[in-house]
Amino acid sequence: MKHFLLSSAALFLFKTMGAQVTLSNGKHVLEISGSISTYYNDRQLKAGEEDQSKNRFKLRDAELNLEGRVGSDYEYELKADFADMAANNSGQEIDPENPGLMQATVKYKGFRFLEVEMGYGKVYYSRSSMHPFSFSPYWQRAELVRGSIFSRRDVGVTLMKNFWKQRANIYLGAYTGLGELSLAGDNDPSGQLEYIGRFDMAYPSRYRYRDIDDRITPIPMFAIGLNARYMNKQLPAGEFFPDNAAGEYGLKVIDGKRYVYGMDASFQYMGFSGQFEIHQMKIEPQNDNDPLFVNLTPKQTKGYVLSGGYIAQANYFIKNWKTIVSARYEELDLNDLVPGNSQRFSSALAYQLSGYNAMIKFQYFNILKEESLDPLKWDEQFRIGMQFLFK
Repeated sequence: MKHFLLSSAALFLFKTMGAQVTLSNGKHVLEISGSISTYYNDRQLKAGEEDQSKNRFKLRDAELNLEGRVGSDYEYELKADFADMAANNSGQEIDPENPGLMQATVKYKGFRFLEVEMGYGKVYYSRSSMHPFSFSPYWQRAELVRGSIFSRRDVGVTLMKNFWKQRANIYLGAYTGLGELSLAGDNDPSGQLEYIGRFDMAYPSRYRYRDIDDRITPIPMFAIGLNARYMNKQLPAGEFFPDNAAGEYGLKVIDGKRYVYGMDASFQYMGFSGQFEIHQMKIEPQNDNDPLFVNLTPKQTKGYVLSGGYIAQANYFIKNWKTIVSARYEELDLNDLVPGNSQRFSSALAYQLSGYNAMIKFQYFNILKEESLDPLKWDEQFRIGMQFLFK
């Protein structure tokens, strides 16, 4: 009996670090964590609008995260959001910012000179997209990077390498190209992939993908990143993409070639931090009558459409008050062939009851300007709620 108990203890060592649970048998280590977040949303509708269905409480997250290591060569992560799984099962469209299955990847580190990640998860493009939601004072990412313009997750393989004491990172990946819909199984009829690359560098030391300087960094830190992605999904005659593949604005997947370029920069010092990010998309539809050409002639369009925008954000962490104050401005031009663009302002206030593990978050949205391609029913929105992490 004593031998059995000792063997069992050696097989599974249970320990807690905060609220995180770790199981280990020496070679295999499994960490269990998760989160729950919920908020109340209130929209100020435009004159003449009467649909107030968005004024409601919402369970944003009910996540369970399993992260493991097997020896020194393998790492894996499985992350699911049961709140969004329930929404998807009820017939609602997949939210690209927060889908039901969020991560299912295996990373092989045995090559030593590089690491290989395979499976489904975030693609390595855009600092704002890669930034974890739980470390943000906002309830929603900027429109440019929340998954409606370009995908945030996909199935594929990524080669990655860090150097200069983890100050610099390079990522090269190939993915199915349908984003979150890649989980359905088949590729679209073109059978082509999307290719994504990113390089980022920080100085004077390693810079994590975090927006807030909650450590009150005594020495100014800077980071810059360059991103690119390309796909050529020209469909055979008479074929179509899966439903909703093109996304809310018809830009995520197009019948033709799509080039996307982006740059992001970040700094932090003594509780202050800031981020700037810009993305430009060049789209070359295969057919002259593509809806993106808005009925213009080839001579007028020159065979391509430009889309893109930028984000600027400033933050301050008031340590004595355990409070984060943030403001964000964003511009987005969905199609340069249509006059005008959209402009949005958001501010956020977050009070840390227990760091990021228990935090009350408030976000204010203001639509400063909208373009005709994206008419909205509201011009102001308020969102307040709480996130709780067990990790």
